[in-house]
Amino acid sequence: MRLRPTVRGVGLAIGGVIAVLAGVAVGAVDLVRIGTLAVLLVVGALVGIGLLDPGRGRHRLAVERGASPNPVHAGSTSVVGVVITATDASGRARLAGLRFREQASAELSGGRPLRAQVARAPGRVTITYPVLAARRGRWTLGPLVVTRVDPFGVATATTSLGKGSRISVWPTVTELQVPPGVLVGDPDRVALGARSPSTDDASLRDYRFGDDLRRVHWATSARRGELMVRSDERAGMRPVSVLLDLPTRSASLEWSISLAASMTLAMLDAGHPVRLLCGPAPAAVAARHDAALTDRPMSVRHAHNRPGDMARADILDRAIDLTIAESPAKADERLLADARVLVASDDVGEIVLAVVGPLTARTRTALARVADKAQGWAVVRSGEGGHAQRGDAESTVTALQPSRWWAVTAEPGVDIARSWMRRLERAL
Repeated sequence: MRLRPTVRGVGLAIGGVIAVLAGVAVGAVDLVRIGTLAVLLVVGALVGIGLLDPGRGRHRLAVERGASPNPVHAGSTSVVGVVITATDASGRARLAGLRFREQASAELSGGRPLRAQVARAPGRVTITYPVLAARRGRWTLGPLVVTRVDPFGVATATTSLGKGSRISVWPTVTELQVPPGVLVGDPDRVALGARSPSTDDASLRDYRFGDDLRRVHWATSARRGELMVRSDERAGMRPVSVLLDLPTRSASLEWSISLAASMTLAMLDAGHPVRLLCGPAPAAVAARHDAALTDRPMSVRHAHNRPGDMARADILDRAIDLTIAESPAKADERLLADARVLVASDDVGEIVLAVVGPLTARTRTALARVADKAQGWAVVRSGEGGHAQRGDAESTVTALQPSRWWAVTAEPGVDIARSWMRRLERAL
């Protein structure tokens, strides 16, 4: 809390001191009394207003803050609502004399003061204001700053009310089209040359978080005491992994993340099980999953399109906290780890969509192993020169072709839909 006298209070205190000194000098007792009263009024106002903290005591005010939508995509607007409520008569009296000022991160406010609408009702104040999510990340809203002035207007107190909250900003995504028959196909035809038998003869596997409940084989589940699902229920929907090689330069980071997220969501909307491989999943995402349902780490599981957009949210949440790789060596380590996940996968006929930079010999070899059991398509970032071991984008595309990777180059910052169409053109 910050206590200070107002301009009126400063003037009154100075006048009081001068009056006391003058009264003492000339022996005027009444003048001394008037000056003392003026000084005591200012001091008493500061003490009194300091004791009536609206955020403490039995009569403290309650603050609730919410944003809609939250999370929000970068470049989009979210509306924030703050409700301050008094629960008793004393609290309502405090509430009536308060002035409010809301705070927000510069990534949400643009570094400018927030313009809010304030609606007052008995015992309740509602503050509403829009914020523009300029950048991907997790940004702070609040706490609310309240200012109150004593009844004489000689003292003011400024304090924080309530706690701050966060708004999550997803990367910008572009709606991408997935034409039938391009990139995708029947996994059984890819692996076996024909469709598998009917679901009555299908093998069963343990339930994994995100599996469609319509795939559950209830009779077997009841007999075994655990959920079992038909493993071929999604015939015709090949699993898709999107591999993101994080750049070492911030200039191409947001474009790479947006492209990878857009491709992942496009394949999810087309009905495919998808996963975004970009390192370990954030704890906030992994915590939403019941570890008892599967022993596979959340970061290597495929998500299925299901009601409530939970799969989309999980994919986008994974992208919120991504940062540039600390060094080319660190980027290689992460890419090699994700490649090992793909090689160890038991998914048949998987599609791998990759967003990578110029690759080293080690990472090219790792991706070649991935293509031995999956269909690989890559967008190679150009304009990331300066690292001798990685070479340039064109040499990476040339090196991937013998490994049955379909690869194209793209300059970071170009239209994402255009990069996607260039990739599709390679499939025609």
